[in-house]
Amino acid sequence: MPVNYKFINDIFKNKALIIRNLMLLTLLAHSSITRAQNVNQDINTGAFQELEHKKSLIKTGDKKAVIAYQRLIEKADSLLTIEPFSVVHKTGVPPSNSKHDYMSIGPYWWPNPETENGLPYIRKDGEINPETRNNFTDFVEKKNFIDAIGELTEAYYLSDEKKYVHKGIELINVWFLDDATKMNPNVNYGQYVPGKSIGRCFGIIEFSGLKNITRFLQLAKSRNTLDKNTEKGMHQWFTDYSNWLQNSKLGKEAQTRENNHGTHYDLQLLDILWYLNQEDAVKEHLTTITKSRIFSQIEPDGSQPLELKRTKSFSYSTMNLHGFIKLVRLGEKVGVHLWSFQSEDGRSLKKAYQYMVPYLTKEKEWKYKQISSIKSSEGKLIEDLNYVSQTLKDYSFDHILAQLRQQNYSH
Repeated sequence: MPVNYKFINDIFKNKALIIRNLMLLTLLAHSSITRAQNVNQDINTGAFQELEHKKSLIKTGDKKAVIAYQRLIEKADSLLTIEPFSVVHKTGVPPSNSKHDYMSIGPYWWPNPETENGLPYIRKDGEINPETRNNFTDFVEKKNFIDAIGELTEAYYLSDEKKYVHKGIELINVWFLDDATKMNPNVNYGQYVPGKSIGRCFGIIEFSGLKNITRFLQLAKSRNTLDKNTEKGMHQWFTDYSNWLQNSKLGKEAQTRENNHGTHYDLQLLDILWYLNQEDAVKEHLTTITKSRIFSQIEPDGSQPLELKRTKSFSYSTMNLHGFIKLVRLGEKVGVHLWSFQSEDGRSLKKAYQYMVPYLTKEKEWKYKQISSIKSSEGKLIEDLNYVSQTLKDYSFDHILAQLRQQNYSH
């Protein structure tokens, strides 16, 4: 009887196909398990740990916590009836002629008083031009959207009321995914300067609030209230946006910035890569680029020269450190302990906080330019020092925290 080679080949082809599909399913299952583990890790640490503490205080009837909770719920309830936010609502049109592209004007740039048409704009560091904070651009709409997601996240976590997560999902779909209203995954026209540029790398920092979005999605997924279409769509959007951050001209430029813009670039990118389950990429970046930033931005005495040059030097010094401490939090998730990194000549994050402490306690008077209030910056410093003590178990600032509590600076 002749051998049927076609039949044998078909068997091997089918067998190979089955094996390939099984391998693919195994990889997908592994990825899904790892993503779930990352989600659960985030739910049990960081901001959710803080929310859990708030929840316990509310349950025990802590007066201050209950009042704050009532205010939060009032705000969250008011958000349930708002119209969704979108980049297509702005009155201005980006150079691409697509309102789906995000657009903003550099906040410290003003019309030129020496030219008839005001062009090119001139810079006044630290002084915000009101023109940059209206509906001609997307800045205010974006801020309101991200703030709303943050409030809905907290209300959902503390109350367990699904109406808040449903509203959040609605807002996210309109901003990111719906064809008629979605934002394209780029910031090509962020912080443009009329008469000088159509977009600058500095616009990227305006999306540091994307952490609110990933946090909301993680919480919704952990409670099985995130629909598959939204989850899949947002995974793709963040994949596309992270590719833009890493490969576009502006993204590459932002990565090379030597001040707070570089720090917050790292924070934004790595938060997204963590959400996308790219743990190895997060580790690699932290141990190379972020480590290098710490040593290049902080002097052996703990000062940050590039931030001290600003007209709001205390605020910028604090903002940069607050970004670094968030990177420390992220590093702890992947086994990279940024807090312990120290250069041979003594540069470290701890040294930078030690530099700021005497000004926080008023033992020293800030000698650099500061044209605005530092109250919120002081609050950030205290928040960071509490994290260092409570989570990193470095108690070297505890006497400072006790002193600040006596001075009614407790946070």
